[in-house]
Amino acid sequence: MSFTIAIDGPAAAGKGTISKAVVAHFGFAHLDTGLLYRAVGKRVIDGEDALAAAQGLMAEDLEVDGLRTPAVAQAASRVAVETDVRTALVDFQRAFAARAGGAVLDGRDIGTVICPEADVKLFVTASPEVRAERRYRELSEAGHNTDFATVLADVKARDERDQGRAVAPLIPAEDAVVIDTSHMSIADAVAAAIGAVQARR
Repeated sequence: MSFTIAIDGPAAAGKGTISKAVVAHFGFAHLDTGLLYRAVGKRVIDGEDALAAAQGLMAEDLEVDGLRTPAVAQAASRVAVETDVRTALVDFQRAFAARAGGAVLDGRDIGTVICPEADVKLFVTASPEVRAERRYRELSEAGHNTDFATVLADVKARDERDQGRAVAPLIPAEDAVVIDTSHMSIADAVAAAIGAVQARR
């Protein structure tokens, strides 16, 4: 029997951390749908056409090195506004969501477009400044040479693209549980997410 959890939200809000914790708690399968767009973005950087990359995407493409770099993140954000690219990746995501044993999908449009009938919908968010600080720390610890102002500008630019695109804009589903992690500990945010899932099971 399938049980689908949709977790949406902007970059660095904590949805990845929360998704992994929910997966570990309930034993469900997990798909970070942002990796699909990162994988396509990486192939575009390598010279491939965006639509061809999306149509030919394989599971192993999600395992290649270098998908977490700032350049790939920006490329992913750019290809994600292309309607044909998004359409090409829908079937991949919906097939994963329907698998037996439960599935958690996190991304930007899971609860609104990919899985509007999901059993549980969460929208994880935080202020741009908080998210930029988290991403700046993450990048610095990984050895990337950047500064907070640049990261904040990138976060705001991604938000504008995600929220302003004509197809599948980043918005909470009407029936989503909103979790603002701006002033929450990881433990509290995870507890809120698990509580929301348990309430629907």
